[in-house]
Parts: sequence; C-alpha cells; structure tokens
Amino acid sequence: MQISRITKFERRGHPLIPPHRFVGRMLKAIGLWLALAVVGLGIGMVGYAQFEHMSLPDAFVNAAMILSGMGPLGELKTTAGKIFAGSYAIFSGLVIVIATAFVLAPIFHRVLHRFHVETGEED
Repeated sequence: MQISRITKFERRGHPLIPPHRFVGRMLKAIGLWLALAVVGLGIGMVGYAQFEHMSLPDAFVNAAMILSGMGPLGELKTTAGKIFAGSYAIFSGLVIVIATAFVLAPIFHRVLHRFHVETGEED
C-alpha cells in the first residue's frame, strides 16, 4: 500500500467521491492507525522486557498504558528503564497524534470539500 494513495484526496474541482470509496479510504486510514499502534506497542513491550526485565504480560500492560496516555502501572527500578519509559512516553504521544491525524484527515477533507462543492466557489 502506497502512502500517496492514502493521502491523495480529490481536488477542488472534482466532485465528492461516492460513499463506498470514502468507506474504503477510511478503512485504509484505520488500518494505518492500527499498524502504527501495533508497532508502537511492540517497541514498548521489547523495551520494558529488556530494560526492566518484565514478563511479557507486564511489559504489554505497561506499554499499552503509556501508549494510551495513562502512565505506567508499576514502579520502574532501573535507570535504563526510567530513561526508556520517558523516551517511550514522548514517542507514544507523537505516534498517537500522527495516527489520529491519519484517521481524521479524510473526514475533515470530506466535510470541507462538501462545503466547497455545495457553494460552487472557484478561485
């Protein structure tokens, strides 16, 4: 799947795409969001398992809590683990913002494009 195919929206003079194509566009955006979330979760699990010597279930829950913005569950014991957790928290915040933008962009574009098509404005 090419990123340019996901981000290529109809232009000013083009009509709105049909609803079934919009649903397809949204499914691709949600798929990209899911892929980013899974990769981010995997990075967190590996980091917590490596630096804090957590079991996979504990690493999963801590990575999921950080990725969702809730914060870690347990106390971090190692300096390397604390540095990883801080870096991972910053990374997670950026991943969630970027992934959310992928999902919201088609919606915002469709709404704004619909207003433009209805008014018939030209430059």
